[in-house]
Amino acid sequence: MTNNAPYFNHGTDIALLNGDYTDVFSVLGMHKAENNKTLLVRCFVKGALAVEVLNLKDGKKIATLSQVDGEGLFAGTLGRRVKPFLYSLKVTYPMSVETIIDPYQFGSLLNDDDTYLFAEGKQQKSYQFLGANWQTLADVEGVHFCVWAPNAQKVAVVGDFNHWDARQHVMRFHPSNGIWEIFLPNAKTGQFYKFKVTTQAGELFEKADPYAIQMQAAPGNSSVIPAKNDYQWQDKKWLEKRSKLELHESPMSVYEVHLASWKRKGEWGDTYLSYEDLSNELIPYIKEMGFTHLQLMPISEYPFDGSWGYQPVGLFAATYRFGDPSSLKAFIDECHQNDIGVLLDWVPAHFPKDPHGLAKFDGSCLYEHEDPRQGEHPDWDTLIFNYGRGEVQSFLLSNACYWLEEFHFDGLRLDAVSSMLYLDYSRESGQWLPNEYGGRENIQAINFLKLLNERIYADYPGVTMVAEESTAWGGVTDTTENGGLGFGFKWNMGWMNDCLSYLTRDPIHRKHHHHEMTFSLVYAYTEQFILSLSHDEVVHGKGSLLHKIPGDDWQKFATLRAFLGFMWGHPGKKLLFMGTEFAQRDEWNHNQSLDWHLLQYAPHQGMQDWVRDLNSLYLENPALYELDHQASGFQWLDCDNGDASIFSFIRYGKDSQHLIFVVNMTPQVHHHFRVGLPSENDYIEVLNSDSPCYGGSAVSNGTIINTDIAWQGMARSGLVTVPPLATIVLSVNSADSMLALEED
Repeated sequence: MTNNAPYFNHGTDIALLNGDYTDVFSVLGMHKAENNKTLLVRCFVKGALAVEVLNLKDGKKIATLSQVDGEGLFAGTLGRRVKPFLYSLKVTYPMSVETIIDPYQFGSLLNDDDTYLFAEGKQQKSYQFLGANWQTLADVEGVHFCVWAPNAQKVAVVGDFNHWDARQHVMRFHPSNGIWEIFLPNAKTGQFYKFKVTTQAGELFEKADPYAIQMQAAPGNSSVIPAKNDYQWQDKKWLEKRSKLELHESPMSVYEVHLASWKRKGEWGDTYLSYEDLSNELIPYIKEMGFTHLQLMPISEYPFDGSWGYQPVGLFAATYRFGDPSSLKAFIDECHQNDIGVLLDWVPAHFPKDPHGLAKFDGSCLYEHEDPRQGEHPDWDTLIFNYGRGEVQSFLLSNACYWLEEFHFDGLRLDAVSSMLYLDYSRESGQWLPNEYGGRENIQAINFLKLLNERIYADYPGVTMVAEESTAWGGVTDTTENGGLGFGFKWNMGWMNDCLSYLTRDPIHRKHHHHEMTFSLVYAYTEQFILSLSHDEVVHGKGSLLHKIPGDDWQKFATLRAFLGFMWGHPGKKLLFMGTEFAQRDEWNHNQSLDWHLLQYAPHQGMQDWVRDLNSLYLENPALYELDHQASGFQWLDCDNGDASIFSFIRYGKDSQHLIFVVNMTPQVHHHFRVGLPSENDYIEVLNSDSPCYGGSAVSNGTIINTDIAWQGMARSGLVTVPPLATIVLSVNSADSMLALEED
């Protein structure tokens, strides 16, 4: 080792070479010499033979640095220069010569206002300064790496740009906010990187970037330096229309999709469709079927396919499986240009313990609670976010805003909200800690959810926030001003459980369980509900919806058609999981495509046609959606006819336009069945699930239904034929309606 007294002290260079030195910015880079009469440059370039300092502005050589040792430490003075300037390093290696821009010459890029809001839990766009963001400083373009790890002893960014050597790019630490940062001009799009964390105990971890917007597939699980954001959106008209929409009074028929298994390609059906493929196939299908919204199961990066995305490790990274972020944006853009809203399944309720993820990120329980009674989910073997910590709130709030802001999603469906609300969720006595008032409510999570919904609705007009909440928690969709959680909608899990229980029963026994189908109307207006038949109902041995229903094939298909007719008539928005619309026989398998070949068989094609026509009826009749959230939009004609297992009711719109639903859940045909009717005009049958075109037995009301005596509280009534295991829909005869208007 040469005499390095003018440049280093012996302890410093040993620490730098060993990767033990933390305050690297105080040593490396450009500094004033001790005599203040010149500038001094120090650098660590592993494997270099020689290093020259060049003026970045004109490329002229300023000085040749002295090699302090044989390991890559170089230093030297810059003559009479005393004013700092931007420079590059011309590095001679044994086999090449490269010019690099020294990252240690740059100051901090952090903004105090941003970091203050981050610590306060009110930062909505922390992804704009945390993670890996492209920046330009004094005409120098590079990537600003930034990570929150307040309890780490040291953090270095390692990657393809430095041969994964943790000594090369140790980051600058800000004790005031716990953030580490470094600006790397020589980093390139597509390069892999991670953060090398040294804990206070001296342990070494390689962690993926919590704010990475792209990630490498498992088992590498590295973060990826993103491309510069240059996507040009074409959905301005959609966003303007969305901002003026009152979604509670509008049609909302949602098609829930798992992108990896909706359809596959390749000789063996083992290749995912790309976003371009999905634009060409999924979007036309949704449009043809009449769904208003597409809901994507989680697409934040997840290493394990079998989690379906519900155990995400990269919350900001759109999964690599279907394409890059720009391709996802183009897909959503295309949806919007086809008048299809796109919702995203979002998972803030827990996170997995993968070693490259958030768990013990800096050696401490940073994102989670230290005590497993607060910090772990016993059911899923996952960790729980510390919702009371400001930086964690900002992380989650920013993530929600990221998907809405950068990808133009039209709303978020929050998974497992119940697990967030209760401290004793799925726990026995002694396995949980009560809140400060001795209760079981997770006050920190509740406050976060309220903050989240307030911010989202204030800043993104027309979006919707949907809760999957399965308990009797009050006010999920009430405003936060009224003490509610502030969601726009809640999945109606009670309706779903009761109805599926009813469907599994033999028709002869259904009369004993009649009110499983009617009970939901007791509480239908306590929340803003979505009627959901989701993926959760067709996995883990539960079988498909068709498989749940007893009887032969004819009964199964007829029952499912009748039930879906009941669902589309029932107050509440609609959600159907992919495959249900054509009566998938097998339960859902995430590892393969849906069984599209079934559509060559008439019953399956008929089911698909039935769902398409239900959506068409729904979109064309405001009575089916305008007053979803008001009791005035629904009226039972008969909810007590358990002996016949028949349900009859009216749906009203704002202008008294209405439809009559009669649902028969047994194979018995009923002739001359009297139904109360609110209008003196004659009625016609506008939809019948027993029609031969759907696979039915052709029992129908082929003629006009004349009205006569009062019945069921209505001024008039009519005699109808009720088909077996079927739903029929009646409407005022349009010819009579036009005649009445002309007379008026």
